[in-house]
Amino acid sequence: MSLAIVYSRAGIGIEAPLVTVEVHLSNGLPSLSIVGLPETAVKESKDRVRSAIINSNFDFPARRITINLAPADLPKEGGRFDLPIALGILAASGQINGDFLNRYEFVGELALTGELRSIKGVLPIALACQQAQRTLVVPANNAKEAGLIPTALSKQANHLLQVCELLNQQTELASCPPPSHVNGHSYSLDISDVIAQEAAKRALLISASGHHHLIFIGPPGTGKSMLAQRMPTILSPMQESEAKESAAIYSVSHFGFDASSFFKRKIRNPHHSCSAPALIGGGSHPKPGEISLAHEGVLFLDEFTEFNRHVLDNLREPLESGKVTISRAASQMEYPSKFLLLAATNLCQCGHYGSSVKSCRCTPDQIRRYLGKISGPLLDRIDLQVEVPLLSEEQLTKGNPANTATSQDYRQQVVQCTQIQLQRQQKLNGQLGTKELEQFALLSDKAQTLMTQSLQQLQLSARSYHRIIKVARTIADLAQSKTIEPEHISETLGYRKLERYLAQLP
Repeated sequence: MSLAIVYSRAGIGIEAPLVTVEVHLSNGLPSLSIVGLPETAVKESKDRVRSAIINSNFDFPARRITINLAPADLPKEGGRFDLPIALGILAASGQINGDFLNRYEFVGELALTGELRSIKGVLPIALACQQAQRTLVVPANNAKEAGLIPTALSKQANHLLQVCELLNQQTELASCPPPSHVNGHSYSLDISDVIAQEAAKRALLISASGHHHLIFIGPPGTGKSMLAQRMPTILSPMQESEAKESAAIYSVSHFGFDASSFFKRKIRNPHHSCSAPALIGGGSHPKPGEISLAHEGVLFLDEFTEFNRHVLDNLREPLESGKVTISRAASQMEYPSKFLLLAATNLCQCGHYGSSVKSCRCTPDQIRRYLGKISGPLLDRIDLQVEVPLLSEEQLTKGNPANTATSQDYRQQVVQCTQIQLQRQQKLNGQLGTKELEQFALLSDKAQTLMTQSLQQLQLSARSYHRIIKVARTIADLAQSKTIEPEHISETLGYRKLERYLAQLP
């Protein structure tokens, strides 16, 4: 036949829409044209495909070849269409059997020798192919990633010839096996490494249990970064749906995806000089930024006040919505970004404002300008503001006792607390809406009186008021209390240190 149809997949964000590769051979001067909104890398595939076909001992047809990538209005990029284009040419010219092409989907870049090279974004392709109930054929280097999807409909190949033999029913391709080792909670760090700082560890526990954003404040060298870096070690294990979303983002990013860390919550720690597109995502073809790479994990911003204020303010919408939409003139991408924000900062440039050990050299105006990089609306979205003080000489020299709680101990409490929340409301406390708070965050009479007094004295915004209720609900869940009591409100109000320091400035 002179017409062949092969199925493949494009990459639009973390989606993998179907692309139908139509190859038609007709009479006329020998030529090859690709239509259907191909980009430069796709247009260049005709040279790779020609050499791969010839070097695989097939004949390249000396006819007019037209290749249509449908739908025509969907942008196509990368070398993923090399394999389906080559198979379409071979099937249209009658060199391989095209009767079984509709059972498969093909992706892969071709070397000039006909070998298959890996591509990015295989995991979203495997998920989409599973739903379409077709067998996916991928390069062997992508086999581990495709094998993460629990299905037998993924095959791997090293060379174009192997795929041709499959279609000719001369051989069977090897299935994509699941990774032999998938890492969940194997960390080299442990929260017991941090000496003392029990109040800060308690704040980490509350943050992890209810998905509450947290900022550590204090002088340099008190362990703020150490504490934040150990947050993933106490978080609850990832569910399979969460792991798939996180893996899909890494699969389409320039970092690539390590299959062994499938169930491991990620922590991203961008430098304070990063730009807004690096943090949020962007580019001419928008790629995921740090907030999306931290999806279902932790985004740790060290030296928080050294970030550009305009960069930090880009976090405000994703913190509320759990997703980010990147709009460009030619395209629009939406990436999930449900992350736990951890931040650490000094209170002033010298770092010793509020310290009882060393005196601060900064003027009130300098302190105000330094902390002014954190806008009020952004600070409103951070539930816990915790001071990490300097350790005494005795604490440093004695270290932690032998029975200090480990990350595993904390994680057991987190898992127990999250189970209580999911059974009650199907989501964590930090994700509750206003109406849901009225239903699930019940205050006792004494707690309601204390909350009313605090609202008047502290002049809290509506968002701050609701966030205090959410944190108090988590503290009550840790104590296995059905209602929020005054001690839960009091502890929550103690986690507003940064606002108090700002209020004390003359």
